[in-house]
Amino acid sequence: MKHAAERGSAPAEFVLTAVLLLALVLGVLQVGAVLLVRNTALAAVAEGARWSAIVGNTDEDGAVRARRLLTDSLGPTYAAAITASRTERRAIGTTEVRARIPLPVIGLFGPPGVIEVTGHAALEPEP
Repeated sequence: MKHAAERGSAPAEFVLTAVLLLALVLGVLQVGAVLLVRNTALAAVAEGARWSAIVGNTDEDGAVRARRLLTDSLGPTYAAAITASRTERRAIGTTEVRARIPLPVIGLFGPPGVIEVTGHAALEPEP
């Protein structure tokens, strides 16, 4: 038997628990969205670096490929700031493709925070 003082407490408990559970679920979804965007961008710049490392391709070819991959998978907003250059790592000529992408804070939209990802590839030797 419930006491008279406990009457009506179930709806209040449900609302408080539901709000906490909803916040937890939305937080997990947000972390998933950030990781999806980061991993997609990382794969795109790595592919761009591999593409520009092929004999006959330029740095700009790699940047264009990474930009196209990001545009196709995430949208043009995420493909705005992509650069490519030739570098040397451990005495090996490499190409580097770098992208600065917006940080998705609310779904795929959000304030202007950025994630920076970089892809490297060893230059293919000339025949």
